[in-house]
Amino acid sequence: MSKTVLIVDDSRMSRMILQSFLSQLIPDLQLHQAGNGDEAVALAALHRFDVVSMDLNMPGRDGIETALAIRAVQPDVPIALLTANVQAAVQERAAASGLHFLPKPIGAETAQQLLQLAGGPHA
Repeated sequence: MSKTVLIVDDSRMSRMILQSFLSQLIPDLQLHQAGNGDEAVALAALHRFDVVSMDLNMPGRDGIETALAIRAVQPDVPIALLTANVQAAVQERAAASGLHFLPKPIGAETAQQLLQLAGGPHA
């Protein structure tokens, strides 16, 4: 069963790396990308996602603010905050906002954890 994933990161390279790992796990993956929060919210208004990967530090609104805006239109979508900032305060803010915390760097395990939030594979 195909999954639909939104990757939100201002780093094109980070988006490409995560896309590569995800596509290896699910070849027929439906993938959307956004380079900032405004693009992500616009995509969330148009498409239903099984999971969202969200960078924390982006121009404009940050990842947590963007996640809350997405939740306004897709209240049940799992959202994972992917960031290299592993400070306890960031993790607590993510948890208080109902987000899953996944530390960067992005690797195969990150992709697997993200897909588990979406209900598979191997969920």
